Amino acid sequence: MDLASVIQILDSTLRLSTPLLLACLAGLFSERAGIFDIGLEGKMLAAAFFSAATAAITGSVWLGLGAGILASMALSLLHGVASITFRGNQLISGVAINFLAAGLTVLIAQDWFQQGGRTPALIGDGRFPRLDLPFAEALRDVPVIGPAYSVILSGHTILVYVALLCVPLTWYILYRTRFGLRLRAVGENPAAVDTAGVSVVRLRYAAVLICGVLCGIAGAYLATGLAAGFVKDMTAGRGYIALAALIFAKWRPWQALGAVLLFGLLEAIANRYQNIELAGLVLPVQFMQALPYILTVIILAGFVGKAVPPRAGGTAYVKER
Repeated sequence: MDLASVIQILDSTLRLSTPLLLACLAGLFSERAGIFDIGLEGKMLAAAFFSAATAAITGSVWLGLGAGILASMALSLLHGVASITFRGNQLISGVAINFLAAGLTVLIAQDWFQQGGRTPALIGDGRFPRLDLPFAEALRDVPVIGPAYSVILSGHTILVYVALLCVPLTWYILYRTRFGLRLRAVGENPAAVDTAGVSVVRLRYAAVLICGVLCGIAGAYLATGLAAGFVKDMTAGRGYIALAALIFAKWRPWQALGAVLLFGLLEAIANRYQNIELAGLVLPVQFMQALPYILTVIILAGFVGKAVPPRAGGTAYVKER
């Protein structure tokens, strides 16, 4: 494998990791507050559809981004009402959101566009443009450093850089602000937070809404940045992969970045090398495409017992009288 191939794979890794990173950080906020969210997949899917549909109708990718975030936040509120207000089972609520999004997106897409459950291809202002970082062209011919900067780091859409900036921002919010301290405390011991006079319900709803915003950006990126429109089930299990990465990272933002980059690297390798010969045997293309999902199963089987989730996670809080 030459240097050019390595650089192209790393460039694809960054692009493919972006929706996973945003979804992983979304789940981190929610689960740190004690709300398990299996519905990341459904919220990303709904955001992908409504962002692509709005961008196709209006011709504005920014309106599409706003529509995607609103759609994701609406499903987040639905999850919050079911699991916080009515104290329902959080896992069942998340699974229901996934089924709801999978069905409604195709149904509405067919009704609006009559293209078999997909949106029209996005062009022009309907997609996020690529951004070139300063001095990218000037450094392009510098050995190693030039291609790494001008190809791997430069030339992505703005949402890629937003996702990367969300990592230190998430760390700062969780570990350096009063809101973050209270959010983490709600996930560990909500009764103590309630005793201190802080609303557990308000904090959990805030975490759920932040989760909705991040999932909305992730879904919008899928449809208007990584691809050029919406197709049926285009999230392809990324919400579940993000949950596996979250467990692997032990609910910490910097470790989450490393985990999603690992998943993105496997997907980039699978996309580039469809057939690989190993010990005289040619691995089928299906095996390469399944690599990220195989890693998901391995992580869940090997690390779910070692990673300790927030102690109050998945448990509805009942205020003591």
